[in-house]
Amino acid sequence: MKPLLNIKNLVVDFHTEKGTAHALNNVSFHLNQGETLGVVGESGCGKSVTALAIMRLIQSPPGRIVSGQIEFKGTNLLEKSERQMRSIRGKDISMIFQEPMTALDPVFSIGNQLTSVIRNHQKLSRSGACQLAVEMMKKVDIPEPEKRMKEYPHQLSGGMRQRVMIAMAMSCQPSLIIADEPTTALDVTVQALVLSELAKLQKSHKMGIVLITHDMGVIAETCKDVIVMYCGNVVETADVRTLFRSPKHPYTVGLLHSLPKIENSKLDKLPTIEGIVPDLLHLPKGCNFVNRCPRAKAMCRDQEPSLEIQPDKAKVACFFPYE
Repeated sequence: MKPLLNIKNLVVDFHTEKGTAHALNNVSFHLNQGETLGVVGESGCGKSVTALAIMRLIQSPPGRIVSGQIEFKGTNLLEKSERQMRSIRGKDISMIFQEPMTALDPVFSIGNQLTSVIRNHQKLSRSGACQLAVEMMKKVDIPEPEKRMKEYPHQLSGGMRQRVMIAMAMSCQPSLIIADEPTTALDVTVQALVLSELAKLQKSHKMGIVLITHDMGVIAETCKDVIVMYCGNVVETADVRTLFRSPKHPYTVGLLHSLPKIENSKLDKLPTIEGIVPDLLHLPKGCNFVNRCPRAKAMCRDQEPSLEIQPDKAKVACFFPYE
């Protein structure tokens, strides 16, 4: 069976006055129908750029998809015209954006925006689209949805706007949802509700989900496979159990160790990864993680590691991975 989404050697650059930033460097991964793939890493590692590239929403200039393939249901999206992509976005592939205030149009009501998306892709009357919009808002626990239909984005809280974005993304029952930090602005109870609703839709419609998040707890609970990104590169990929039980790349180990732990009813000091993410305009020679890595050796400063398959089928881009 062909994967629902197959990314091959994707390269994205951003041209600035100071030089060219390599936002994605030969990124490859795949997602099967009905599965959830988690994408983790620090801010600026390329997670959101990957999502925008899949949607063909990289702003040009300054950004440009230099090379690679983005295959969706066996078809390369990079060969599609903008008109064809507009028919795919929302219907076949939906995205939950990280910043709902900028994703929602401030001059149109919530109901107007929801029904516009629904009627663009489904043969429904205005009243039918309104009814479906209200149903979707109820599913993500938006109180008084009929009232919210008449309100504008600035009248809603950040969490409420995020739930509107999730309802909009799910309204046309797409084959693929790209969720960029979908639960960041939500409290724990609403977060659980939204993730549960996504899981129900995924099961009933065999929908694929690319879940971008900083929350490793959400990753552990919802994902089948995980890719770890750093400086525009995939540094580790594994199934979720393997990644949490036996992380190989020093960066992945650092991410997991930096999670807060409470032992003996006392809050321990929070471990951190030393140093900062390097400037994409001035990446170090060799491994991009070399200046922050506790296992770095001379060869790490001269050569760039490639993803290599490990005995447990994980893939790691490191010369000296953890056992």
